[in-house]
Amino acid sequence: MNLLFDFIVDKTTKTIHITREFAADLDLVWDAFTKAEMLDQWSAPKPWKARTKEMDFRENGRWLYAMVSPEKVSHWSLVEFIEIQPKSSFSSRNSFCDENGNPINNGFSLTKTSFNAGTETTTVHVEKKFNDLSVLEMMVSKGFKEGTAIAMGNLDEYLLTLVTNK
Repeated sequence: MNLLFDFIVDKTTKTIHITREFAADLDLVWDAFTKAEMLDQWSAPKPWKARTKEMDFRENGRWLYAMVSPEKVSHWSLVEFIEIQPKSSFSSRNSFCDENGNPINNGFSLTKTSFNAGTETTTVHVEKKFNDLSVLEMMVSKGFKEGTAIAMGNLDEYLLTLVTNK
C-alpha cells in the first residue's frame, strides 16, 4: 500500500503542514499519538529514542520528553495541551526546554493535529504554526522533514506489529 506523505513549508504564514496516512484504524492511530508508552516506541527518528518523563494528556496537561541520541545526549521538548476533541484533534503549544520543562528560548509552535478515519486508513494532518520564522527555518535546516518522515515510517512499523498481534 502506498501511503500519502505531504510536507509543505509556508514561510509567509510561518507554518508547516504535514499530512500522513496510516494503514490502521482511527482508535489505534489516536492512541499512538496520545499515549506515552506508544509515543516512546516510534516518535524519534532512528537511531534516536524518545523518552517520556511526564505525560498528562488532558486539556492544560503536558507531555515532557527527550529525544536521546545514540551517544546519550538528550534534547528536551514540552508539549502543552490546549484543546482536545477525542478521536478528532488536539491542539498544543510546543517548545524546547530543559529536563524540568522550563523553556530554553522564546521560540515555540502552536500545533493542531487532526485525525480522519477512512475505510482502510487513518489520515493525520499536522499544522505547526511558529511564532518566529527563524525557528521554522532552523527546524527545516536541521532535517525536520527527514526526521518526520523517518518517525512516520517507525509508526507504520509499530502499527503493523500491533495489528498482527491482535
